[in-house]
Amino acid sequence: MLTNPSPLSPAGTEKRKPYHVQALAEAIRRADTLQYPADGVLRHFFRENPALGQRDRAFVAEGMFAYLRRRRSLKALTQTTKPRRLALAVLVREFGYTLREIGALLDTDREWLTDFEEHWKNSEALLSDIDNADVPDELWARLGNDYDAATRAQLTQAWTQPVPFDLRVNVMKTTRDEALALLRDEGWQIEPTPYSPLGIRVYGRPSLVNHPWLVEGKLEVQSESSQLVGYLMAPRRSEMVADFCAGAGGKTLLLGMLMRSQGRLYAFDVSDKRLQKLTPRMARSGLSNVHPQRIDSERDAKLKRLAGKMDRVLVDAPCTGTGTLQRNPDLKWRYSETGLMELNAKQLSILTAAARLVKAGGRLVYATCSVLSAENEAIVTRFLEAHPDFSLQPATEALTRAQIPLDTGATLKLLPHQHHTDGFFAAVLEKR
Repeated sequence: MLTNPSPLSPAGTEKRKPYHVQALAEAIRRADTLQYPADGVLRHFFRENPALGQRDRAFVAEGMFAYLRRRRSLKALTQTTKPRRLALAVLVREFGYTLREIGALLDTDREWLTDFEEHWKNSEALLSDIDNADVPDELWARLGNDYDAATRAQLTQAWTQPVPFDLRVNVMKTTRDEALALLRDEGWQIEPTPYSPLGIRVYGRPSLVNHPWLVEGKLEVQSESSQLVGYLMAPRRSEMVADFCAGAGGKTLLLGMLMRSQGRLYAFDVSDKRLQKLTPRMARSGLSNVHPQRIDSERDAKLKRLAGKMDRVLVDAPCTGTGTLQRNPDLKWRYSETGLMELNAKQLSILTAAARLVKAGGRLVYATCSVLSAENEAIVTRFLEAHPDFSLQPATEALTRAQIPLDTGATLKLLPHQHHTDGFFAAVLEKR
């Protein structure tokens, strides 16, 4: 347990307390094992240290994620694996603190940091010549198969930067204009998302805990790229629709809202735990057309009874998550070619199973939060070769009908450095 926590002061206005460095070092130590997702590491750490205040937690979270974004170059610059020194390097290099602003340093810390400050900028110049300084070698090589050198460098550089987050408006309960006005009155730094007509982009770290509009289901946290999937699905009110890999139901709730809580919407997932998270969100949203269904696998008997009956099916496939590395930087350090191949087999199997639900004339949307062609175009190509009764439809047509000014070609393909969203892919497939 940490001792003597007090409210955290903004950078540069007051010296850091000793427990701030201690807390960040411990969080880095736990995250650096890569055994668990970074957000799970933080949850456990904060649960064990309940005396940490809201601003303390924000500092630790931002510091830990800054470390994970720049893990490889930080270790190269510091030539250490000691969590405390890595925490100090984060404060100096990533957050711009001086020794005076850190405060209460041990003599050994002060000596080490003084040396570090003197040489790190020169070392930084050397690191700038190494494009893959903050990407593991296997992922860097994989990206080289998919992108030219300039795009690869821009993409991986974007992964080292923190990003704002997005909200989605529930139009069954409010409008985006009303939500923008309310949040601006509360002092939030926000703007409408450029593509999704439902999105609000939020800068900074305002507190979302118990905000009335999230509690009441008027707003949901959902990335803009994820929101666009709903417009590719374009569900109608009277239709039968399925979210084949529903998870906690973010896209399910979007589809239900676009259907105005009419028709029938199935939320399938193999995890009871994930579906349980959907239940309170459904209650907040006001939807009554959603039917969560746990399945054992993509060959579950529940699915066989629905074969050929669905107007629309969404497959938000499990993937490497390389499109979300700005938010989930720990994923890049766990990337492996072996893991990618295992996911490819699963992705094709899930897409094939979901296709059996689609009726003649129906629509199947395959989506991932990945920027790797092996999970995206390659899976769609293999599926179409084995299923000549399906054809690829231009994603731009669906977006144009929704008056969304975005054209990425035959498929929806978003890149962080280009579109300022999460990396994302989606293909619209229709059954003849």
